[in-house]
Amino acid sequence: MTSMMIFWGVVFVLTVIAEFASMQLISIWFAVGSLGAFFAAMFDLGFTAQLAIFVLVSMLLLIATRPLLKKLRVKNVVPMNADKEIGCMAVIIEEVNGAAGTGRVRLNGVDWMAVSEDGSVLPVDTVVTVTQVQGAKLLVKKAAAEQTVG
Repeated sequence: MTSMMIFWGVVFVLTVIAEFASMQLISIWFAVGSLGAFFAAMFDLGFTAQLAIFVLVSMLLLIATRPLLKKLRVKNVVPMNADKEIGCMAVIIEEVNGAAGTGRVRLNGVDWMAVSEDGSVLPVDTVVTVTQVQGAKLLVKKAAAEQTVG
């Protein structure tokens, strides 16, 4: 069974190399499964038993650890340039009316679709504050009386 031990050793090395290359925890379970199959080969179990151990150990580890790793994985949030628009003042250039599906504001010389944060109708020339960016649309609310567009 020495040839089977070599086979599982090669599978182990290849899966570890693949893991180091990807760093995505894709093949680590197969590396551990191949170790289980390697030990099965050491005890002269048949190839079918070795393959079953490889599959069983790999799948059990995958099922047991993948959900945990997904929870623990740090999600890289890449801030978009549009996020800098939050808190800025804009002027309504087309009445914001959710029921009619209308609304545009001008912010720093750029026209955006706009929706009122509270659903209210906002007339043209109203100064508003951007509260959220949703794709190409701004959520706005009426600005405080003392605030003006700079």
